[in-house]
Amino acid sequence: MSRAFTVAAAQFPVFSPDSWVEVEALVTQWVADAAAKRAKLLVFPEYGAMSIAHLDAATRSDLHGQIAAMQAYRDAWRHLHATLAAAHGVHILAGSFPWLLDDGRYVNRAFLCFPDGKVEYQDKCVMTRFEREQWNISSEPPIKVFDTTLGKIAITICYDSEFPLLARAACEAGAEIILVPSCTDTLAGYYRVKVGAQARALENQCHVVQSPIVGEAAWSPAVDVNIGAAAVYGPPDRGFPDDGIIAIGPLNEPLWLYAEIDPAKVTEVRENGAVRPFRHWPESAITAIIQR
Repeated sequence: MSRAFTVAAAQFPVFSPDSWVEVEALVTQWVADAAAKRAKLLVFPEYGAMSIAHLDAATRSDLHGQIAAMQAYRDAWRHLHATLAAAHGVHILAGSFPWLLDDGRYVNRAFLCFPDGKVEYQDKCVMTRFEREQWNISSEPPIKVFDTTLGKIAITICYDSEFPLLARAACEAGAEIILVPSCTDTLAGYYRVKVGAQARALENQCHVVQSPIVGEAAWSPAVDVNIGAAAVYGPPDRGFPDDGIIAIGPLNEPLWLYAEIDPAKVTEVRENGAVRPFRHWPESAITAIIQR
């Protein structure tokens, strides 16, 4: 039985707002546009909140000062997306936010907002060199699975998508859809996440939705250059495109990418696909003894 719905993956632009009103207006318009296309799941990118750093002129060019200043807007950011999700009857993955924990550490946190007003979150599990060596953003596992009316959803934030065991754990716990919000400043970085996302779709026989931040912000030491394209992937198998690409956007253009996905197809292909990598995964866990 089909459970198909429309997903909207954002190629969301970094921008230079001078007031919270501008931030609120832009996000509100983007959500309204996607809802008008009858999208039921809206996915914004990793560090999609970083444009908020422009609001404080004194810290906007300070790598560490900017995220401290952003904390003044963090509750408003979460509330904005929760309110919009409820108002439009959609699920929204908000652009991730460098979130200050009670112990003084910052994590990379993405909020999943439900139509009924509930808000959950996923923190990034594995940090890039920039995050851990220069920005002091901390990892905060575990990976979670969110039970929604659209299906079971997991979130692997950018670099997390490059580690098979994270997505595998989520899919073994029931995930049918993996969201990959991303932020990459080189074409190579974009392709690393793209290849990871496609590989996760293949080996777990599931849908993967990638959403990048795009554009340039010379004022920011964190998101000054952003390269990527949104995409929706599936396994290259029965019921899916031969290349596994359900939809993919043009590089670096601000837009919504729309696609229809059907979690029922995940159940079908895992059972009746030409191959069964999801089921046969345990057979790959073989330790080889190499004699010297």
